[in-house]
Amino acid sequence: MNRRTALRWTGYVAVAIAFAIACAFLSNWQFTRNAERERQLGLIAANYDAVPVALRELIPAGGGFDPADQWHPVTLVGEYLTDDTLLARNRAHGGTSAFEVLVPFRTVDGDVFLVDRGWVPPGDDQPEPDAIPAAPTGQVTVVARLKPGEPLPNSGRSAPEGQVPTINLPLIAQATGQDSMVTSAYGLMVSEDPAPRAAPNPLESPSDDPGPHLSYAIQWILFAVMGFVFIWYMIRTELRHRREDAEDAAAADAAAPASPGIAVADADAAAVPAASPRPRRRREGRKRDRDMVDEDALLDELTPR
Repeated sequence: MNRRTALRWTGYVAVAIAFAIACAFLSNWQFTRNAERERQLGLIAANYDAVPVALRELIPAGGGFDPADQWHPVTLVGEYLTDDTLLARNRAHGGTSAFEVLVPFRTVDGDVFLVDRGWVPPGDDQPEPDAIPAAPTGQVTVVARLKPGEPLPNSGRSAPEGQVPTINLPLIAQATGQDSMVTSAYGLMVSEDPAPRAAPNPLESPSDDPGPHLSYAIQWILFAVMGFVFIWYMIRTELRHRREDAEDAAAADAAAPASPGIAVADADAAAVPAASPRPRRRREGRKRDRDMVDEDALLDELTPR
């Protein structure tokens, strides 16, 4: 194996190693996402159908929201601040770019907590909804499931007046002027008592699909292994071709001694002069001369004297 071949093979192996490192990074990323998804599914299984508790049992006054309490139902007693109703735009519901109806709720304990009452579709002739079902007035008992707020959009997009681009709780507190609003979590409405005649469409239950993250992680590992298998196949193929070329060259060298003898025989055959056609032409010339002499003699005999 020459130096050039060794360098080429070394390059092949280096590419396979770099590819395997990239695959390992991507596989670990998918394993991380799968672990996060399993954590979310565990919270759904543990909290989604739990018995509702008072809001302050999970979010004390001035306290924060524990992520382990996500999806846990809480009971709110108080009244809706309907004048501060907002719409969260561009929410995927019902196959449309829908709106979610957000209404602050003041509890009897003095807390202001944001409630997502459900979604409404865009209008028939305009992007905004044709109608927004009003929240019940007076004292209401609401059961809602806790959910953390959303970050501001990275694109920096804004929304028209009366709407917000995302459910960012500090942004909503500023837009509604409710400085005492709980900004660590909000609630997805489950029920209202008394129930209104019309209400927004209920929000869908969270999916229990674990997602493709685990299968993707395993696929990246297989891709890394396949990279080394491909390099091994290339090197093995090149070695086989080299071996076949060496065998062909050896066979040609083994047959080479018979060639000089054949060449000599060909040379000897070429040295033998071919029979010259000239004697035949001379014989034919002499025969024609004799025929001419005989014809002259015959004419002399026939000619009268």
